[in-house]
Amino acid sequence: MEFGEAFTEYLHGEQDRFLEKCGHVEYNTLKKVLNTCRSCNALRHSCTSDSSGCQCQSCPVCDQKFFSELMKEASQIAGCFSSRVRHLLHLHVATGMQRYVLNLRRCFRNDQQAMVLEGWMLIEYALMNAIAIRKILKKYDKIHGSVNGRNFKSKLRAEHVELLQSPWLIELGAFYLNSNGSDDGDLKEFASKFSCDFNVNPPVMTLMLPHLIKLEFDLTCAICLDIVFNPYALSCGHLFCKSCACSSASVFLLEGLRAASPKSKCPICREVGVYAKAVHMLELDILLKRRCKDYWKERLTAERAEMLAQSKLHWAKYAYGY
Repeated sequence: MEFGEAFTEYLHGEQDRFLEKCGHVEYNTLKKVLNTCRSCNALRHSCTSDSSGCQCQSCPVCDQKFFSELMKEASQIAGCFSSRVRHLLHLHVATGMQRYVLNLRRCFRNDQQAMVLEGWMLIEYALMNAIAIRKILKKYDKIHGSVNGRNFKSKLRAEHVELLQSPWLIELGAFYLNSNGSDDGDLKEFASKFSCDFNVNPPVMTLMLPHLIKLEFDLTCAICLDIVFNPYALSCGHLFCKSCACSSASVFLLEGLRAASPKSKCPICREVGVYAKAVHMLELDILLKRRCKDYWKERLTAERAEMLAQSKLHWAKYAYGY
């Protein structure tokens, strides 16, 4: 089965109701734009007769519709994916009255299983659309003999709408692994698609997909070069320990990353303004607490000592004005 057929089948499958409020890549529409473009067809005919091959770098007829529509769709998909994952995981780590209400509801219905199923549908949603984007960009480059499609993928990463690099995929993976302790067979089946190995260098989280496709997420902090502790993902997608990120942004731990200057840069990609919307990776932190107890306790003690020292320095500056 070709990917176009598989993607259409996915859109009209069991996820139909789930996809109602989410956008998706108009794969077949974009494919038709490429196939029906007269300029592209003429270029292909000329390439056939010319042994040197087609060296066309762009096509105004295609580009006007193609890249603008694809960027719009990719932005909508990334926004929908992140907001729905955020809502789902917020329910899982709820506190206070909200946690009490959720626990009360679990007496009458299996909310945990429903959350896991929704999480898996979100992963399928992200992966199917990510593959669709890569396939259609590859087709663009093949037709035009260009690298514009490959360059557009770099632009997607720069705009933070590359789904396979989303920190929310890591959070969903940690969520599944945290759910693996349940006696529910369905939860264990989903969680088995993920694995996490903290004893390798670098430590990785792995997502196994059908057809032996494997995604790996590096869980190393690029500053301390150790497993991330109290992890935060900056808006550029890079993952750091909270203490390391605060040190890089020249702010105290008790102030938090939101106190960072808008001019502060990511230590890896050097992008500015990435601290204000940093995401606390709560599920990953819970996973570390459960799987690496000694390491987690050691890092917690060190972070508390550092926070205490910084607090004394902060109040000394405030009191004596130096």
